[in-house]
Order: sequence, then C-alpha cells, then structure tokens
Amino acid sequence: MRILVIEDEPGIARFLRDGLEEEHFAVDLAFDGKEGLAMALSSDYDLLIVDWMLPGLSGIDVCRRFRQEHAGVPVLMLTARDTTDDAVFGLEAGANDYIRKPFAFEELLARIRANLRSVVPESSVLEAERLRMDLKAHRVTCGKQEISLTPKEFALLEYLLRNRGRVCTRSRIIEHVWDIHFDADTTVIDVYINYLRKKLGAAGCNDLIGTVRGIGYTIAENRNEHDDERS
Repeated sequence: MRILVIEDEPGIARFLRDGLEEEHFAVDLAFDGKEGLAMALSSDYDLLIVDWMLPGLSGIDVCRRFRQEHAGVPVLMLTARDTTDDAVFGLEAGANDYIRKPFAFEELLARIRANLRSVVPESSVLEAERLRMDLKAHRVTCGKQEISLTPKEFALLEYLLRNRGRVCTRSRIIEHVWDIHFDADTTVIDVYINYLRKKLGAAGCNDLIGTVRGIGYTIAENRNEHDDERS
C-alpha cells in the first residue's frame, strides 16, 4: 500500500519513510503543503500523513482541499498541538485521526493499520484457489506445500491477491510495490511475475496469475470466466 507523508521537518519525514518502508509500505515524501496537496491530488494513495504546521499551505488546508476530491482516503494529522479543541478542529477539517507529537512509531503504525482496515477490511489470510497467504506468519502455501518468496515477491503477490478480480496495471503495481512513479521502466514487473509463476507452478498452483496484454496482470475471481492470455 502507498502512503504520502507531508512533513516539513526532514528528520521526522525520513524517519517515517524508513520505518514504514520496513513495514513494506511504499512511501512518498513532500516537505510543504502546496507540494503535498499537488502530489495527493495527482497520484493514487491509500493513506495520507499530514503535519498540521506546514509552509506554503497548512495541514488543515491540505486536508480540506483533499477532501473535496477524495472522500474515502484516510488522513492522519500530526501535530504538537495538544488541546481537545485542536483535535476537534483537525477532525472537522476532514482528518480521520489525530496524533500528537512526540509519538511512538508503534502507535502510529497501529493507527495507520486501523484506518486502512476501516476503508478495506483486512483479513490476515488471502486466498485464491489452492493458494493461501498468511500475512501475520508471512507464509505462503499451495495446498500443503510451502512456497519460499523474497520480500518483493511476497509484496507483489499480496498486491495481486488484495485486488483479486481486478486488473492491476503496470503503473499501479510499480507505484504500490516498488515505490517508483508511473513513468519508470516497468519491465522489472514482468521479471518478478515470471519468478512468481515459476515458484507457484512448482508448488502446484499453475496459471494463477493472468496477463492482460498491454495493461497488466490479474488474479481472477473465477478464472473459468476469463480469457486472459498467459505468458
């Protein structure tokens, strides 16, 4: 999943980016309100983390303007303000949650996951036919056979499974799994899809990942109803 952090203190911004990337999130940074709002409106994010006090445009204004176009994307407000009135003001501006500085990263991570679950209920297990992915145990099996995946292979398969029944375009995959923008070379995706197919096939889960030529990849809800080509 992809997160935008809008924070003008470089040390805090990079701390958040590094910590979230270790948790397998793709993270973009913006260091002022105008830049952050432009990025939020032009790209596809699953969640925003916005500092209240920002140069150019305040976090409150970023949140209000963002809410005019994106009603369902969670926004977490970071601030050193500590009164109840401040919290209410931030929430009324459209924030979903309010976290006071200084904060423990573990608390922030828990709030992020809770807000993401409120948008898309998150199961700890993702399945497709005989394939089973246990997110808590970080374990993938086909039937009774365990499949060993690299972190990037795991993240790619998780993204496809979370979007089962939908076509995942190369641009969305490269942004959400590799944290690279849409104009990057996406041939790396084809390489990793090939790795995944070989590993899944060797375990007995053949032809699970379908190719939609010129667009991207999909794990269909019911593969018998689709005529996607497979490479």
